[in-house]
Amino acid sequence: MIKPSLTALAAVLALTTPALAEKLTPERVFADPGLSGPTAKGVALSPDGKRVTYLKAKPEAANVQDLWAADVAGGEPYRLIDSAALSSGAKELSEAEKARRERARVQARGIVEYSWDKQGRFILVPLDGDLYLDNVADGKVTRLTETPGDEVDAKVSPKGQYVSYVRDQNLYIKAVNGGTETALTTEGKDALSFGTSEFIAQEELDRFTGYWWSPTEKAIAYTRVDESGVDIVPRADIGPSGATIVEQRYPRAGRPNAVVDVLVRDLASGKVVQLDLGSNKDIYVARVDWSADGKTVYVQRLSRDQKTLDLIAFDAATGKGKTILTETDAHWVEAWDDFTPLADGTFLWSSEKDGNKHLYRHAADGKLIAQLTKGDWRVADLEGVDQDRKVAIFAASVDTPIERRLYEVSYAKPGKLKALTPAGGWWMAKVASNGAFAGTYSDPKTPPQTALYTPEGKRVRWIEENKLAEGHPYSPYASTLPTPEFGTLKAVDGETLHYEILKPPGFDASKKYPAIVSVYGGPHAQRVARNWHSPDERAYLEAGYVIFKLDNRGSGARSAKFQRSLDRKLGTVEVDDQLQGAKFVQGLPYVDPDKLGVMGWSYGGFMALMLITAENTPFKAAAAGAPPTEWSLYDTAYTERYMGKPDENKAGYAFSDINTRLNHLKPGALLLLHGMADDNVILENSTRVMAELQKRAIPFETALYPGERHSAPRSKSKGLSVMKTHLDFFDRKLKGE
Repeated sequence: MIKPSLTALAAVLALTTPALAEKLTPERVFADPGLSGPTAKGVALSPDGKRVTYLKAKPEAANVQDLWAADVAGGEPYRLIDSAALSSGAKELSEAEKARRERARVQARGIVEYSWDKQGRFILVPLDGDLYLDNVADGKVTRLTETPGDEVDAKVSPKGQYVSYVRDQNLYIKAVNGGTETALTTEGKDALSFGTSEFIAQEELDRFTGYWWSPTEKAIAYTRVDESGVDIVPRADIGPSGATIVEQRYPRAGRPNAVVDVLVRDLASGKVVQLDLGSNKDIYVARVDWSADGKTVYVQRLSRDQKTLDLIAFDAATGKGKTILTETDAHWVEAWDDFTPLADGTFLWSSEKDGNKHLYRHAADGKLIAQLTKGDWRVADLEGVDQDRKVAIFAASVDTPIERRLYEVSYAKPGKLKALTPAGGWWMAKVASNGAFAGTYSDPKTPPQTALYTPEGKRVRWIEENKLAEGHPYSPYASTLPTPEFGTLKAVDGETLHYEILKPPGFDASKKYPAIVSVYGGPHAQRVARNWHSPDERAYLEAGYVIFKLDNRGSGARSAKFQRSLDRKLGTVEVDDQLQGAKFVQGLPYVDPDKLGVMGWSYGGFMALMLITAENTPFKAAAAGAPPTEWSLYDTAYTERYMGKPDENKAGYAFSDINTRLNHLKPGALLLLHGMADDNVILENSTRVMAELQKRAIPFETALYPGERHSAPRSKSKGLSVMKTHLDFFDRKLKGE
């Protein structure tokens, strides 16, 4: 998916707050400790409810994480596993693991994931390609694997008897109490893999695993992925000391996808059955789940055109299935993680069929029992279910799209929503089976704070208070921390659009400031929200720029109609909305209308190019990072969801081709940036524009980053380089410096 990448967006698209007595420099933005303070990531509640575990960056190295814990009963949090004690971090990860982390936008090192067994006896910790097991009772850490290959996508089985993992394209299990590993598959090699999620599933469907344990631990469902029909697109991986050619299997729009089957293996007998997904192999396996009793495997089958999503219930023993629910949409159907089988055989489901994403309860045969949530607002995510109290706990922006809270609703007797968290900011949550939750709150004045809460929403204890007070990394710059200005404006057709404005420190309303529009603009992404903003954009404010952000049509937290405005016409209505936003900015009394720039990365890079090449563009300069410049070069699932296949929408593809618009580009107005090892938006997207600009003798600037992929740049030094390159460019183009 063309998503905002963490470091790149942090350094480029940016977000945040204005100045104070002490100036925040770009160098400090990229120094340790991180300015946002100690934050808890990957929060999990132990199965016995006595402990909370989470990932926390080292103070001296913000990109290296350790595993921490806090006892619910009280006491100070403590480090459970020091990543440096187990690994030097110097190991070169396999290409498969690098790609997997790239798809998941994981940029940290050290401990980046972990998992509890459901009995709460063990914590499985993958680290630099090997596996470690923490025995909770005595705190002893045992190394489980030490192999040349990387063990990826590791899990503890539901009853805690095994660990499972994929290595070299095959699926393995190993008893936690020792013994040799067992290969559940052996045929994986070349274009064939087992237990993996293919590029498209990871990048565009948010499915990062290819195998699933039954709750009874008696069987495993897993994928068989055949990529032999997928085009090999040679990609130059250019690093600091040379280049290699990667023969990447990359399914471009309109071209063949991988063929994915789902099989079920009975562990006792070794019997394997293949689930019958139908004669049409040109489909996506969107999700796989087990029923609570372990007898049924549910597969969500998404059509190639993504207009039909079938929920199929399979008998795990025979492989025979029946479609029990079908979602259709004239534009596209979304695949979410909200499907939840309940112990009584019913299940929870989310759908946009009434115009907004809401929750529903269905009988085992798929028959609708009740709609659980209603209204002109959108459920964000089903966060958890308390089956004892028969309530669903979910996150939603009910009152305004720019805030998010946690709610619960009865699924037995649907009625009024109960808010579990207060309004005023942005909440994220990890919910336990008893309804207790680890909640993380932030707002523009409050960096992320994580605490443990009762099912009623009462705080039990802090996990990471991260109070913005003396001693906090941000405290030297916090005395004049401003509140961003939020507001709405009207699109050309009258649609309401939300915006945000950030002003320079020492703002003087009588002055005229240059302004930069920080844009993403792609489907589903949301930039305008009352949350803590990454400190990165503060450097742009310190440099004297007004920053403006607008959530155009297609962005998240809005209705299905609003999000589907882009259907078959990327580069049209969202560009029109941003141009409308630019007119609004130019009309602000404190903005110099002749000094307007735009910057973006990924889809934001595409938007920056579309905006700077618009006829009579109001922008004087654009910085475009890793932009898709011709949609037939991008992958199947993302591109076809919004544009259809190239031969089905020739006019739409032609209109959004950046090279056809370059006659409107003013000399010297463009800074083009790209990672030279990008395996997502391949470098060809930028080199084709460079070639066309050179052909037309139109001067432009470029910055290329050896060894960096799409989420680039990962290192602090390169992140600083990206920011200073932007500042230098805009200072010259907008200020004349």
